[in-house]
Amino acid sequence: MLIGEVARRSGVSARMLRHYESLGLVRPSGRTGSGYREYSEEDIRRIFHVESLRSLGLTLRAIGRALDDPGFVPSALVGDLIRQTRERIAAETELLTRLRRIDAADPAGWEDVLQVVALLQALGSKSPDARQRAALSSVDEIPVPVEALVEAALSETEPNVAGAIRWALARSGGGGPALLAKGLGSPVAAVRERAVQSLAEMPGGEAAALLREALTHPDAVVRGYAALALGTQGAADAVPTLIDMIAVGRNDTDAADALSVLAADDTATADRIATGLVDRLAHDTGEAPARGRLTQALAGIPGPTASRALVELSHDEDRAVALTATYLLRLRDAR
Repeated sequence: MLIGEVARRSGVSARMLRHYESLGLVRPSGRTGSGYREYSEEDIRRIFHVESLRSLGLTLRAIGRALDDPGFVPSALVGDLIRQTRERIAAETELLTRLRRIDAADPAGWEDVLQVVALLQALGSKSPDARQRAALSSVDEIPVPVEALVEAALSETEPNVAGAIRWALARSGGGGPALLAKGLGSPVAAVRERAVQSLAEMPGGEAAALLREALTHPDAVVRGYAALALGTQGAADAVPTLIDMIAVGRNDTDAADALSVLAADDTATADRIATGLVDRLAHDTGEAPARGRLTQALAGIPGPTASRALVELSHDEDRAVALTATYLLRLRDAR
């Protein structure tokens, strides 16, 4: 079969067939009397083998070695191709993400583009100082896209840098809460914690709604941060979680302070909190440290319900609880 017919049937151009021949990849088995290349059925099968391997991403040099090496192991080659393809996809994905973030910043000119690129690079720097400076400068200069700030917030391990990033994120505009909500579903506990910490500093109703949802999160740390944030915002639905935190001794001082803030709003809320603390005291009858913390929490709760509870607790069988309640009653009387 002559080269023109081979090109027509195989879909490989005559020019490419000549290139294959120059590389020694596919050599026509014969020549016609006029000197034209003549391809046998075996030659054509080799052409299709070459094209098949090219479709997998192999170079022509690698294809030649694969077809001519009797000891060729396909699995090793396929494994290398998988690794190379993953690396290429990762690199392309990273580039696409960077381009999308630059586009989201809506740069007005090349100077703006260069500033965004510099800030994005600084956020990913190995230097904590560089990351912190990038977060702080992102508010006053060309703004860093929210997606980049959220990614930085969820991955940052340095406390000071994390605080700067959360500060920048809280001032970055819309989109942050929805992205942080995905972090709450992370299988990594540290990421979930960073997500709820960031949400706690975000303004607006969307962040508050997500924090309310987080009150039922299976991770106790997430529930705790959500409750502390909501408590300082005056959200009474955080009360049960805050009482749980006091009972188990997790950020119990902060939880008691949050309950005091809530109780100061109105008498009904104060009575509800006091009732909740008393009920938990009755439930945790054998947990002396827990009962002591719950008694101390009553100190910041105004109103008659808390006062009556302290009077009863001043006669408690647990001497430490009784002494604490007596001392708190004296403080209340002094006020």
